[in-house]
Amino acid sequence: MRIRTDGDYAYRRDAIERAADFYDCNKTKAVVSACDDVPKFVQASRQVLERDDLTLEQRREIAETLSTRAVTFDVDTEIAVTTD
Repeated sequence: MRIRTDGDYAYRRDAIERAADFYDCNKTKAVVSACDDVPKFVQASRQVLERDDLTLEQRREIAETLSTRAVTFDVDTEIAVTTD
């Protein structure tokens, strides 16, 4: 697999190099590691945001903190009224 890093895609090279530095490995292993980790981090983040012991404001702050360029977490409240 090849990943374009020329022209408009130059930012990808920086992202891959940051991942390689973070994981302390070569670029290929860094890409694979990041691909393995992201779905797990997203699932864990969802579980945190769904906790009942957090206020709405806390959830929104956590969502903002965890959001990135590629993954955004939003916290919404739903109020439903049913009449007979």
